[in-house]
Amino acid sequence: MFQQLRNIGLTLAAIGGILIAAPVALPTTLVTIGGYLTVAGGVISAVSQLTVNDKVQSNDDE
Repeated sequence: MFQQLRNIGLTLAAIGGILIAAPVALPTTLVTIGGYLTVAGGVISAVSQLTVNDKVQSNDDE
């Protein structure tokens, strides 16, 4: 599930980056939306990378 969220976040960030760095003049609203998509995608990707599956971790601290 978190791999899917990571992929969605990366896709949102990529779309936002395209809107921000478009070689043609875009309306201010689209550039603003691109900024929000980039931030949201980065946050989603970062949060999904921080998750840890407890079953995978070894129990070496005993």
